[in-house]
Amino acid sequence: MSASLMVQQLVDVVLTQAAKAGEHSGMDSLVEFFKEGGPFMFVNIFWMACAIAVVIERILTLMFRYNLNAPPFMEQVTKLVLTGNVDRAVKLCGAAPNAPLAKVIRAGLTRANRGEIEVAKAIEESILENTPHIAARIPWLWSLANVATLFGLVGTIFGLINTFKSLGNVPADQKQAMLSKGISEAMNNTAFGLLIAVSCIVGHLFLMSYAKRMIEVVELNAMKLENLLGRRNAGETSSMDYEKAS
Repeated sequence: MSASLMVQQLVDVVLTQAAKAGEHSGMDSLVEFFKEGGPFMFVNIFWMACAIAVVIERILTLMFRYNLNAPPFMEQVTKLVLTGNVDRAVKLCGAAPNAPLAKVIRAGLTRANRGEIEVAKAIEESILENTPHIAARIPWLWSLANVATLFGLVGTIFGLINTFKSLGNVPADQKQAMLSKGISEAMNNTAFGLLIAVSCIVGHLFLMSYAKRMIEVVELNAMKLENLLGRRNAGETSSMDYEKAS
């Protein structure tokens, strides 16, 4: 028994058992939809699982692991810098060790007393090191959308080929049923592939927009810190400036 046949039979068993456990009407329709689609439906299930994994991983990373409320964080950093507590500002950044913004700000603060050029170099290096991680794996969704669409079309073509090949070997009274089954298999593959593709594109648009916004926040606040440290080293700021701003 081939591996592909074993996988298809295993999925058939899982879907059949799920149909018995759930509401029979809706689940039976879903099982029938996948069975009519043929083997390429199960290939697209794999790509759908990959897309779901990417979306979940990026959501957890961007919205929880990398998330940092920039305005209050930068307000605290500014206050500490203006009052001469740079070491405490560095420790504040350490409280959010995974956030790209905290890493970039910390890189600039650790060079605060080495001149503007060193601060600028440290911030730029940290931005180049940390911001690519924000948009990592999001472009995969666009590729997965294309792959799912193509596999859906391949399943459609194979379904039609097998159908028309089989029509010559069946009695005339069975040709209509055979043709209906083949067209159903073809259309199911197309529909499922396009459904996966649309979902991937929507996820790509949302996550890429969120990632770009996070990168912009990191770059903007890095520039603010660089300017702040430059003015501080030039003696243009003091703790009185913060008190007036407050």
